[in-house]
Amino acid sequence: MTSAIALGSAALLLAGAGLHARARSRVNDVPLAAEAKAVTVVEARAGTYRAERRYVATIEPWVIADVGPQLIAAYTDTVLVRPGAEVKRGQVLATLDCRESAATNQAVAAQARAIEAKQRALANEAARVSSLLDGGFVAPNEAEQKVATSESQLAELMATQAKLAGTSLAVNDCILRAPFDGEVSRRAVDPGTFVRPGTPIVSIVDRSTVRVTGNVPEVDFGVVAVGTPVKITLLATGDAMNGTIARRSPAASSSTRTVHFEIDLADPERRVPVGTTAELVIAVGRPEAATTIPGAAASVRGDKATVFVIDGEKAKKVVVPVKGEALGTLYIGSELAPGTMIVTEGRSLLADGDKVRAKTEPPAKPAPSAAPSHASQKP
Repeated sequence: MTSAIALGSAALLLAGAGLHARARSRVNDVPLAAEAKAVTVVEARAGTYRAERRYVATIEPWVIADVGPQLIAAYTDTVLVRPGAEVKRGQVLATLDCRESAATNQAVAAQARAIEAKQRALANEAARVSSLLDGGFVAPNEAEQKVATSESQLAELMATQAKLAGTSLAVNDCILRAPFDGEVSRRAVDPGTFVRPGTPIVSIVDRSTVRVTGNVPEVDFGVVAVGTPVKITLLATGDAMNGTIARRSPAASSSTRTVHFEIDLADPERRVPVGTTAELVIAVGRPEAATTIPGAAASVRGDKATVFVIDGEKAKKVVVPVKGEALGTLYIGSELAPGTMIVTEGRSLLADGDKVRAKTEPPAKPAPSAAPSHASQKP
């Protein structure tokens, strides 16, 4: 009986010891901070960087004209065109109700003809009287009075003719014509509207050549020198094209301290809408060697980027200068050599010197050979 109790006690002790050993085997004695952290890494690549400047510009027509009366005020009689219509130089665009002006012109014309007839008669009379001076048949004073009367009438005739020219201009102002070949961009007035001098009725634009106009800060005066190549993207159509700066103002604006420049683009098919926006990219300086990494692999502050690189089994925190960024790619200085493994995913949980378990990302497409500007300019 005693031996049975001893065997049972021994069995219980052995079972308890086994359970205790099993429980202890599942306890992790290693601190979590000492465990390797899973991260994803990518290889830094060699690339080429060239600084660029970006600007926003406006597309304007080669010439634009607001057509309306310049001398008279009258009711609009007809407007013969609408936006989009193509017009030729001298084509009638609109007419005004100028019956009063026409009547005034006719009255002045008749008055001028009457004065001219009277002046011719006085001139002939003065000539006949002057011819009698040699025979002593008339006094010199009488001859001089006849000549003076004739000259006075001539002066009155010239004044009336000048008035007739003014009334003729007013009559001609009643018929509004296109000043050049172009297209109607706006119709501001309909028939029946009373217009005054300076009121535009229609606007005409010439798009055979368009001007891309912009303004840059005064520090970029040298960037927009005449002849500089420019990459142009038209936001209205999505077209991309190349151009060169055709002209640049020699002075900055006194209020904004910006310099005006223009680019000429031939558009014989008139496909580019004017008054729209264009984005310009101008290369600055020379290409230089750089290291490219994904933008998500770094924290950027100013012109410095903080990244984690793999040093053996540990993560090392490195701060490197930034050259530029484009399309999710960061261009940094050569202090970070190509081929270095850079942490992309999991870096927000890392500290300098942490153990890591790295997983390499598949290689991405090669970085572009040139990067857009480090700081875009959009005046």
